[in-house]
Amino acid sequence: MAEKSTIARPYAVAAFEVAQADGELQAWSEMLHALSQIVEVPDMQSLIGNTSVDKTKLAEVIMEIAGKAMTEKGRNFVRLLADNRRLDVLPEIAEQFDHLKADAEKTIEAELIAASPVDEKLKKLIADKLKARLGREVKLESRVDESLLGGAIVKADDLVIDGSVRAQLEKLSVELAG
Repeated sequence: MAEKSTIARPYAVAAFEVAQADGELQAWSEMLHALSQIVEVPDMQSLIGNTSVDKTKLAEVIMEIAGKAMTEKGRNFVRLLADNRRLDVLPEIAEQFDHLKADAEKTIEAELIAASPVDEKLKKLIADKLKARLGREVKLESRVDESLLGGAIVKADDLVIDGSVRAQLEKLSVELAG
């Protein structure tokens, strides 16, 4: 069986093209994430995996649970996924959609993981430096991880900048052992 991300790609592209044409990128992103949460529920996964369950009824149940998050084109999208028995790839579709959306909007989500709380001035400085380096608007989220001892780690897609004390100590240990 093909990898889920490979199966999801054409659906994500199609959803993105519809959303972009309608100027509804954010609404589609929210809708796809709501649908992803629904299909990730273990009981729903059992229904989705059961080929004896009527595809049309399954789609209707999912759309009813999603409620107001659904647009008419979104309903058609869910019906298409149900007809093709692809509801299980909704989380991957949502993830790929968000990457396409970020590329179109020239944005990137980054995470700052620090040993202690970081003030807003420093967060802005880090976001500005990332923006200069990556050529995109940066949406920076931060969290505290006391196990770092000191320093911080910045993650943005495939980019990881590890300036933690732990990483520096591990590097020093390797150099001393070599």
